[in-house]
Amino acid sequence: MTVRTERRPDGVALVTLDRPERHNAIDLATAARLKELWAEFRRDDAVRAIVLTGAGDRAFCTGIDRTADIPQPGSPYSQDDPLRTVGPKAADLWKPVIAAVGGMACGGAFYLLGETEFIIAAENATFFDPHTSYGMVSAYEASYMAQRMPFGEAARTALMGTAERLSARRAHEIGLVSELTPPGEATTAALRAAAAIASYPTEPVQGTVRALWSTREPARSHTESLAQHLIALGNIPPSEQAKLFTTRSRDHRLR
Repeated sequence: MTVRTERRPDGVALVTLDRPERHNAIDLATAARLKELWAEFRRDDAVRAIVLTGAGDRAFCTGIDRTADIPQPGSPYSQDDPLRTVGPKAADLWKPVIAAVGGMACGGAFYLLGETEFIIAAENATFFDPHTSYGMVSAYEASYMAQRMPFGEAARTALMGTAERLSARRAHEIGLVSELTPPGEATTAALRAAAAIASYPTEPVQGTVRALWSTREPARSHTESLAQHLIALGNIPPSEQAKLFTTRSRDHRLR
C-alpha cells in the first residue's frame, strides 16, 4: 500500500502518503489510489474533514516519481499528466482538507497542497519547485502557488528552481502556511483543527468550502486551458531533462 488511511471516530480521515523511502513521491499506483480515495470520501457521510500528510520526517511529498513510465500521445495538443487527478477538488470533493507538512514539499506536491483548504507545517518543512532547473515548465504548480501566496513569491519560487528553498518560517510569513509547529507535530495540529471543523453541521461547512473555491475558478480554468500547451512548447526533451537531473547541484539557499 502506498497510501494509508485511518477513519477516526470524530469524523476525520487521516490520509498518509506512505513511500518514505522515495520521499513520498507519487508513482502511478499512488496517483490512482488518491483519486479513488477522494471519490470514496465524497460518498462517505461519516468522513466530514480530512488531513493529508506524508510518512517519515524527510518529506511531505516530492511530486511525481521520476521512475514512473508515462507514455505520451504524439499530439502536441494532448498530454497525460497523472498528477492532475490526485487532488481532492479534481474529484469534486468539497469536504475540507488540511495538509500537514514536514520536511520537503516540492514540485508536483503543489498539486496536492494547491487543492487543500489550508496548510499546517512543522518548522523543518521546506518548499521549492525544481522544474526550471530540470528543463521543464512549471505551469500547474506555479499557478497553484500564485493563488496561495503573493505573486512575487510564487514567481521567485518557480523561477529559482533548486537554487532556493522556502523555509517554513518564510512560508508562514507570506501566508502559504497558516500555522507553524515544532518538528513532528504538524499532523497533531492538523487533526485538532480538522476535528473542530468536523464537529460543525456538514452542509454549512461544505457550502463554505464551495463558496471559497468559487472565487478561484475563473483563474484556474484559464490556466488549465493554457498549461498543456505551455508545457508542450517549453519542456526540453526527456533525455535532456534526465541529464540535468543527474548532474544537479545539491547546494541551495534556505530563505
